[in-house]
Amino acid sequence: MAAIKKFGTFAGVFTPSLLTILGVIMYMRLGWVVGNVGLIGAIGIILIAHVISITTGLSISSVATDKKIGAGGVYYVLSRSMGIPIGGSIGIALYIGTAFSIALYLIGFAESFNGYFGFGMTIDDIRITGTLALVSLTILALISTSVALKAQYIILTAIVVSLVSIALGTHEYAPESTKLFADVGNVNLEIIFAVFFPAVTGFTAGIAMSGDLRDPKTSIPKGTLYAIGVGLVVYLAVAVFMAMTINSTELKSDYNILMKIALYAPAVVAGIWGATLSSALGGILGGPRILQAMSVDKVTPRLFAMGRGKSRDPVYALILVFIIAETGILIGELDVIARVVSMFFLTAYGFINIAFFLEHWANPDFQPTFKVKRWVGLLGFIACFGVMFKLDILAMIGALVVIGGLYFLLQRKEIKIQSNDVWLSVWENIVNKGLKRINSDDNSKSNWNPNIILFSGQSDHQSYLLELSKAVSGRTGIVTNFKLVIDKNSTKPFKRTEQVIRDENFKELGIFARQIKVDNIYTGITTIATSFGFSGVEPNTVMMGWPKGLENSTEYADMTETLLYLDYNLLYLDFDKKAKFGNYSRVDLWWRETDSKNAEMMLNIARFIIASPKWNNTAVRVLFVNNNKANNAVIHSKIKKLVEDLRVIVEIKIIDNAIEQIPFYDLIAKYSAATDLTLVGIPNYKIEEQAAFVLKTNHLFETIGSTLMVKAANNFNVLDLNFKKAK
Repeated sequence: MAAIKKFGTFAGVFTPSLLTILGVIMYMRLGWVVGNVGLIGAIGIILIAHVISITTGLSISSVATDKKIGAGGVYYVLSRSMGIPIGGSIGIALYIGTAFSIALYLIGFAESFNGYFGFGMTIDDIRITGTLALVSLTILALISTSVALKAQYIILTAIVVSLVSIALGTHEYAPESTKLFADVGNVNLEIIFAVFFPAVTGFTAGIAMSGDLRDPKTSIPKGTLYAIGVGLVVYLAVAVFMAMTINSTELKSDYNILMKIALYAPAVVAGIWGATLSSALGGILGGPRILQAMSVDKVTPRLFAMGRGKSRDPVYALILVFIIAETGILIGELDVIARVVSMFFLTAYGFINIAFFLEHWANPDFQPTFKVKRWVGLLGFIACFGVMFKLDILAMIGALVVIGGLYFLLQRKEIKIQSNDVWLSVWENIVNKGLKRINSDDNSKSNWNPNIILFSGQSDHQSYLLELSKAVSGRTGIVTNFKLVIDKNSTKPFKRTEQVIRDENFKELGIFARQIKVDNIYTGITTIATSFGFSGVEPNTVMMGWPKGLENSTEYADMTETLLYLDYNLLYLDFDKKAKFGNYSRVDLWWRETDSKNAEMMLNIARFIIASPKWNNTAVRVLFVNNNKANNAVIHSKIKKLVEDLRVIVEIKIIDNAIEQIPFYDLIAKYSAATDLTLVGIPNYKIEEQAAFVLKTNHLFETIGSTLMVKAANNFNVLDLNFKKAK
């Protein structure tokens, strides 16, 4: 079996890239640019455009030497770096931009061809000539990719000869003095830049041929950067030559002025035609391979993945390129097409640069053989979107909306490939640096950020405990639910991958879920509370259901004593199975003199709860039991200040109980009977008194709705609730 023909750096990357760079814009519009903005302005436009092309070329070259590069060029690199959704959305944009750029080159060819032979110059005449050229090039591409690439050498020679002929030509249109700056009233600078920018997009023509290269990791960096460098030198040289030898009036009005000044006009014609046709041919060869690669990954319809022959030439993808390019030709306006192409390529280049930056910054496995500083990618990204913003903010927004829509569409398709995208590395890097920062700070007295270990058990009402735990954790808190599986028949734990529970209920709430085997529920809870967590995000709260029926359990008492010793915040929910959380309209916080730490924790919990969607219309009350004949106004004023310091809006209710001395739980039963969620502090008691406390609390729960019992750890501030008796 004959080996599939593969290409080297010069034939596969450098030549197609350079021929696309030295294309229609150089011959047909560079003079117009110089005539409108002067030599200094033209040099500025060329350099700014090349900042984008050079940074993008460096970025793509570096990424290309890190990964195995397959067919699809830029799409392949982005999809394996940033994932299918971004790679696919940018790949589609790049594919469409490439197809429209074919129309750009062929409209330029048609303008020159018709002008040279004296054919009609109406828009319909341009469309006819452009269409005939498109059909001819498509047939050539269908006949043989190899033949098409070999034709490039003849075209490259023609371009060199044409540039020599221009340099040795007549100076009859020479200006009196070189125009350095733009005149007042000339074409808007943004429009001029948008028309010129496609001149520097040609370097992706070689990258698109990645699947046909013998050694893409070597050929892409060398061929791409050499093509960009040679292109920059040629554009600067031609711009200087034009400014010094042709007056601005001719430059602005005559797109074919280079033919008129050349030593031998046919040589320039051959260069123009060769450059425009070869640029179009580069798009016809490269564009379909982008679509074919996307179809192989199931991003686009599988039909376009089909190829012909041993080299699997993408016939169906080529037909679609033909249709899009023909649409651009039917538009018929070179300047309009140039501006459309600019937006597509600027967007794609911006994401190529940020992909490289993120890979370099976050991915520990990023080891390219072609080393580039990561700030290059960031500079390219900023330059691309800065230029887009300056050119046309509406077009930029439109491009981002289209690409954003494609991104979410592909994300919903959940296409999987055997490659890790950079976002996992980005998040790991952010988490790593964040943990180090958190761990280095003494945050013992900072605002409470809940990190909850939750034991929700298995019941019909588990979802309500999950819901409340997520509300209590706030926007930035963490909840990890543990399912304890009693298995006395096996000493082997779950495998590490089996410990993770992937359930839609947990995923929707943003709760991490794990399962572990234990011999005993209470020792299991103690073991987890003792060992779970790591530096920076150690758990600080244990939450579970209220232990009805366990008042005489020594195992439960030992567990509680250990949790208190470990200095966890403890949250126990007694869930009312009938009333549930009512209509989420009222939360009561019960305070007494002994609740000095619990009070602050209750306020924090209330602050987080009312920020959650279901509780956002909830009224919060602080009910303080005055057992000492203290002045109610003083109490109210002091509590108001404490509440304001914690930025919680509450209603304050003082209950005089100095004379009647009604038991605390009886007052709760009286005032909170219709409350949707009641928060009550757990007082300090000796562990041997736990049974009596649990029984008394169980009796309270029979008379009120859902209740959250709160025991604050030592890191909470002591609120002075011991008000002195009024004198």
